Amino acid sequence: MVNMHRVIKVALLLGIAFWVVSCSTEDNSEFTSQYIAYKALFIDGGRVIDTGNDNVSHSEGQGYGMLFAVAADDKDTFDVLWHWTKRTLMRDDGLFSWRYRPCADNSASCIDDPNNASDGEILIAWALLRANEKWGTGAYLENARNIVSAVEQKLLVTNKNSVVLLPGEYGFLDEHTGGNSVQLNLSYWVFPAITDLASISTTPSLWEQLYQSGITLLSRMQFSSYQLPSDWVRFTPNTTDEDNKIGTLSLDNVISPEFGFNAIRIPLQLAWSPRFRDDAILTEKLIAPYFAWWAMTPTPATVNLLSEETAEYEMSKGMQSVKLAVNSLVGTEEQHGTNWPTINRNMDYYSASLTLLSMLAVLDNAS
Repeated sequence: MVNMHRVIKVALLLGIAFWVVSCSTEDNSEFTSQYIAYKALFIDGGRVIDTGNDNVSHSEGQGYGMLFAVAADDKDTFDVLWHWTKRTLMRDDGLFSWRYRPCADNSASCIDDPNNASDGEILIAWALLRANEKWGTGAYLENARNIVSAVEQKLLVTNKNSVVLLPGEYGFLDEHTGGNSVQLNLSYWVFPAITDLASISTTPSLWEQLYQSGITLLSRMQFSSYQLPSDWVRFTPNTTDEDNKIGTLSLDNVISPEFGFNAIRIPLQLAWSPRFRDDAILTEKLIAPYFAWWAMTPTPATVNLLSEETAEYEMSKGMQSVKLAVNSLVGTEEQHGTNWPTINRNMDYYSASLTLLSMLAVLDNAS
């Protein structure tokens, strides 16, 4: 049976979104109107619904929703999102179970995978920090610090020449190599968040090393003739100080050797970071391959970096939003406004999230 209450809610909120687009003249009015549509379509009862994956919710999505609510100055929705996230997903150790699959109990019993996903912790802590900066509620800051501490204890692995972020507490250290090899996901390195979270850590140098390790890894992850990074990469750290090398990288037996729906976030998160953009030589080296890839018409959504086989379908609207944002932030061509894709019922959760994330990156860096 159709949930008429939800249908009416969506219709009303989309109508409000249209009104905001028509009437508001604030610099962030387009973001706000897109956020209102996002809220109507993907947020219900404090959880962000992944409409492209059986309507599950996950820690990443909760972090995105909280970030967007702060940017839209929607404290009520932020509080509902954080309350659901803390009550339902937070584990006893301060990390978050990564996936909730709807079930009759509508509680933490619906969690079908209690392992965490570290981009979720990074995004949630960052959203809490930004909420404290906007609304001045001390509890947000305390919670952000607690998450940062949990990440440091469980997810940051220090080697002689690097600090890396485990994608999750379990399952990524490879036992057949004696635990020396680990699979990493560089799209989990949210560079502007890493910089901000360092400011509330008792060991900020650890986050500085994490930032630098991420940049170094990406400079060595330009795989195939396309010179693009992969969704997942195998990292074997250097265990000596010889030549101060960080370690070796490969695509051997990784979860996905594609430049795909994970790695598409990497150029956005690089360009979002003013620290990164301040180094013109590094920016050119790391960003140029994306512009070369996007010059293909139409641009495939993914490419296997081992076989160089490309997807038969083109980039999603969300991926196109990333392209627009990166071009706005580091492109050489003068920008005359950005024609963002419209968030509506024809767009799934992830594309809509990438679109709002891209818009937020541009807003953050507006002069």
